[in-house]
Amino acid sequence: MPRDPRYDILFEPVEIGPVIARNRFYQVPHCNGMGRGYPSSMTEMRRTKAEGGWAVICTEEIEIHHTSDHAPWMGGRMWDDCDVPVLARMCDGIHEFGSLAGAELNYAGLMGANRYSRLPPMAPSHTPVAANDPLQARMMDKEDIRNLRKWHKQAALRARDAGFDLIYVYAGHQLSTFSHFLSSYRNERTDEYGGSLENRARLFREVIEETKEAVGDTCAVAVRFAVDEVMGPKGFTSDGEGRELIEMLAELPDLWDVNISSWENDSATSRFKPSGFQEDYIGFVKSVTTKPVVGVGRYTSPDAMVSLIKNGVLDFIGAARPSIADPFLPKKIEEGRIEDIRECIGCNICVSGDHTSTPIRCTQNPTMGEEWRRGWHPERIAQKTADETVLIIGAGPAGMEAARALGQRGYGVTLADKGSELGGRLVAERRLPGLNEWGRVIDYRAYQISQMANVNTYLESAMDAQGVADFRADHVVLATGAQWRLDGKGRTNPTGINMAAAAILTPEAVMAGTVPEGPVVIFDDDHFYLGGALAEKLRAAGADVTLVTPEPVVSAWTANTLEQHRIQARLMEIGVKIEANSNLASLTPGEATLECTYTGATRTLPCAHIVPVTMRMPDDVLYHTLAEARLRSLTRIGDALAPSTIAAAVYSGHRYARELGTPKSDETPFRRELVALADRNS
Repeated sequence: MPRDPRYDILFEPVEIGPVIARNRFYQVPHCNGMGRGYPSSMTEMRRTKAEGGWAVICTEEIEIHHTSDHAPWMGGRMWDDCDVPVLARMCDGIHEFGSLAGAELNYAGLMGANRYSRLPPMAPSHTPVAANDPLQARMMDKEDIRNLRKWHKQAALRARDAGFDLIYVYAGHQLSTFSHFLSSYRNERTDEYGGSLENRARLFREVIEETKEAVGDTCAVAVRFAVDEVMGPKGFTSDGEGRELIEMLAELPDLWDVNISSWENDSATSRFKPSGFQEDYIGFVKSVTTKPVVGVGRYTSPDAMVSLIKNGVLDFIGAARPSIADPFLPKKIEEGRIEDIRECIGCNICVSGDHTSTPIRCTQNPTMGEEWRRGWHPERIAQKTADETVLIIGAGPAGMEAARALGQRGYGVTLADKGSELGGRLVAERRLPGLNEWGRVIDYRAYQISQMANVNTYLESAMDAQGVADFRADHVVLATGAQWRLDGKGRTNPTGINMAAAAILTPEAVMAGTVPEGPVVIFDDDHFYLGGALAEKLRAAGADVTLVTPEPVVSAWTANTLEQHRIQARLMEIGVKIEANSNLASLTPGEATLECTYTGATRTLPCAHIVPVTMRMPDDVLYHTLAEARLRSLTRIGDALAPSTIAAAVYSGHRYARELGTPKSDETPFRRELVALADRNS
């Protein structure tokens, strides 16, 4: 299908200093949990995005010197010439499709505790490191500053030799020593590198100028800068020093990559911020510079992208998360297939990979991080190995993805569900406060399945063992999901809680709209999003809600998705009472007894209804019945096998579809990246 002419502007080439980007799609630097630890996986992930049409593909943060290491985070590394070949291989993959490669060089300073190098970190002023390590960064003297300038120049030259086309001078997210020098609250110096904005910007200016002098004849020099720290007058603001800094250095770099800090603000989840919310902060930048500008906003709509270009807000559509959810987003717009875009849902499960130092994953795109490891391509999949049929029971995230991918392979697929809507658990969860965009997981797969003549869907079709036998499918897949337990069994209470005297309200009932009278206690031993979302829903309906958690904070695991602070602040603002560091010890009519997780001291609070959010049990009765019948091919996927995240369910369904018809083996089912032993004398 030809491209819609309305989108032609998105495919215009744009000059960036001495290089030219083939279109306006720009994958801004983003972490991926692979970096130096899994370089082949990182390389193929970036290469795949170039194939998908992104004109500029950037790295994550790349360490430039051993005096500032990010361990244990798996970022990039450019300490010396030994690191060049790894990044050169990535550049070759990006160049294979005519895209430009960008290197985000960084000296983290106080943001890293140097857990690997064990050297004292350095900063503009004496200060504790940002991590909770009992360690302080020492104040840089003039020689340290000269050394940093030298190290950055050396790294820029190595990046050029590796094949990069854009070299970053990074001052974003308060993750860089350059941003620390710029900061009025981090920089307490009284010499020419402190005090006025001009002085605080001196090092930043020097490094930009020296980078341009070193590589500017062949490489573009980009600046990444957070124009607003969302701290009010304590930090940079887009109508204060943030704007002044860009006006001061307006024509110096070849490109401005602008955003806000810190990371949890820049990459806010869809639960709290809509697409495009950063425009209010960065909209002024193009009015004060003639250089091209890139910004982000989790954009997935080509119409919104065109509007940004035509209205003079941006020259490039920057993306991190949308490029993860769909590496082929540009090509789909170019080919007139916008309905095939896998839109980012803004859940930030991708960010969790960086926080756990493990390869990136994505709820929408199960192939993310598996491009090299398993050889999975986001758009291509092997054709069926036999003329066979598959019956999938359960149309939740796992079942829908299995049906979609099997349909793409050419199998005859029947997807049956007892409910009246596609989506399984997401039918209710997408209607929780702030989670509407999570419904894109359903919407994308429902549309794709609807276009496949070989996939048939049947709703309100409960299946029993006899019905399965009568269907005579070659393969039967159970994606029947899971239900929340009602006995309190979970991490903190492995034998459960005596709830015989309790009025129990299930999470499913709350999601369905039940609002009980009297005080409600939510016991959250799951620690992800659901406990907090249920509390918000009930409180919005007027209920008296107390959230009890054994963790020190609400929804503790969401620190990995950059939203824990926002979740707890929201609950406090709307009047949800919070009992942290507390286990639910027992329940009597009208009362809950809590136990301190540290001291064992007990206290009571009113409780008319208890909502236990502890763990789920697979709906696997049908599976065990069918297993006794010894079907030729019977498999469980998703929550029916092991309850987990939506991302894990989608991945499970996709993996089943990929592996159907392949030989079974006890060997490790994916490629591993093994460290080579150095010579003992080296």
